[in-house]
Amino acid sequence: TTTPRIGDILQKLAPFLKMYGEYVKNFDNAMELVKTWTERSPQFKLIIQDIQKEKVCGNLTLQHHMLEPVQRIPRYEMLLKDYLRKLPQDSLDWKDAEKSLEIISTAASHSNSAIRKMENLKKLLEIYEMLGEEEDIVNPSNELIKEGQILKLAARNTSAQERYLFL
Repeated sequence: TTTPRIGDILQKLAPFLKMYGEYVKNFDNAMELVKTWTERSPQFKLIIQDIQKEKVCGNLTLQHHMLEPVQRIPRYEMLLKDYLRKLPQDSLDWKDAEKSLEIISTAASHSNSAIRKMENLKKLLEIYEMLGEEEDIVNPSNELIKEGQILKLAARNTSAQERYLFL
């Protein structure tokens, strides 16, 4: 009650939130692995069910708990925005809270960027497999810009041939 501040605390902790990007990047894979092993292994499924029944799990599934870190950064960002809206601008915590929001927003965009990169690599892998795995296009520096049907016009007889283009 003497110094009600959170901005300075969050400012010190916010840089650690960037590591959530790695978690978010691997989230879909992790969820798929849990699903696969739950379907494949009755023993794994039973262990997971037993753990989920424990009071400490709060009647939530493993998947719900896995989703929590993905939602954490956007939640912090929303809370800080709301806090700043309600905080008087002459408050001692204003500048620290504003700086914390800036750092957390950067972490959120870092996390979103990691998701986009993984989705891009996933799409490139699908294209690579569609093309018969002849030309290795799966590379973090490659980016799918556009794909779709085009008409190729022959120079000699101006006949049109349908093609599917990956740019």
